[in-house]
Amino acid sequence: MRGFDPYLVAIGRAALAALVAGVCLIAAGAPLLPPRAHLRSYAVIGLGVVFGFPLFSGLALDSGASVSHAAVVIGLLPAATAVCAVLRAGERPRALFWAACAAGAVSVTVFTLSRGGGRPSLADLLLLAALLCAAAGYTEGGRLARHTPGWRVISYALVVAAPISVPVTVVLAVVTPWHPTVAAVAGFAYVALVSMFLGFIPWYAGLALGGIARAGQTQLLQPLVSLLWAWLLLGEHFELATIAGALAVLLCVATTQRTRA
Repeated sequence: MRGFDPYLVAIGRAALAALVAGVCLIAAGAPLLPPRAHLRSYAVIGLGVVFGFPLFSGLALDSGASVSHAAVVIGLLPAATAVCAVLRAGERPRALFWAACAAGAVSVTVFTLSRGGGRPSLADLLLLAALLCAAAGYTEGGRLARHTPGWRVISYALVVAAPISVPVTVVLAVVTPWHPTVAAVAGFAYVALVSMFLGFIPWYAGLALGGIARAGQTQLLQPLVSLLWAWLLLGEHFELATIAGALAVLLCVATTQRTRA
């Protein structure tokens, strides 16, 4: 974000990841396009995790949200994923699961409103849009990963989105300013190759094996991990309330992982 336009980061990461995914599909001898019967699901994944989440989260950071604040708000993502798993994947978690899930969501909501003077900020609304997009993409990907390897699921989603991501990236690269420092280029490469591609391989496999709603709750750990990285890599300082909010969310992880569908 310190070296590139937020739109270029959001779309460009998908374009670079699509090139790598296409090479992997060709090298494995797999078809370059998914079965036509699943195109709608791959389109949902593309809109959700290829475009929606990177775009809205990048704009939230560009509008003034710190990484630590964004990390705690995104702690609502597991709850949104669980709801999508019920609506789309037919999962039926137990009451204890929903109680722990709701407790985590309430903790994040209280934290967000306390930081915004009692009302959500523009950055919070952008982060809310980002997590809803991610929840839809995670659910569709988890459904497909039940019968398709996780690496092929995210590869097909990236390839299906490539006719949009690649040309838009070229245009943005021409019309937006660049400040390609070493840190900015390294960050861009990471979000393209790891966050957008490699990280989804075990993630979708885990959702398929453990159940989308239940396995998705492990992402409640993300706020704490993100706070740690924000401190180590960006030198961000966060208040006790931020740490307390993250810990409150973390307490829900053990409970959700002890429940069975």
